[in-house]
Amino acid sequence: MESLNIVDNLALDVLVVDDSPIIIKKLSTLLEGVGYRVIHTATNGKEAIEAYKLSKPDVVTMDVTMPEMDGIEATKAIISEFPDAKIIMVTSHGQEKMVLDALKAGAKGYVLKPFQQQKVYEVIQKACNRKVELHFF
Repeated sequence: MESLNIVDNLALDVLVVDDSPIIIKKLSTLLEGVGYRVIHTATNGKEAIEAYKLSKPDVVTMDVTMPEMDGIEATKAIISEFPDAKIIMVTSHGQEKMVLDALKAGAKGYVLKPFQQQKVYEVIQKACNRKVELHFF
């Protein structure tokens, strides 16, 4: 089994945004399992904007559909103020149009639920212009 290059991953601080506490927990555990640090979580788009301003994470995982403000609107707001923000959309099958809207708004990629650890890792590494290594999670 190949080992994870922890040094390359430790510098990445992540903001996890989802309206489901279960998804936040699962995704946080997955991210921490590959060496990233979850420094903040939010449960809707409005909270995501405030959390981004406070914590300035290296990358954001953003759910598409949430109450109060969806992930697309939150992505637009964050990108308008922080053009270099790296936001990865988290979505379910059947939301392709919303994902395209999010990518047009400035998101750097997307992952589908249910999560696959290798895929989440690859999308985040690519969004942050980092080396993608093959791992057997």
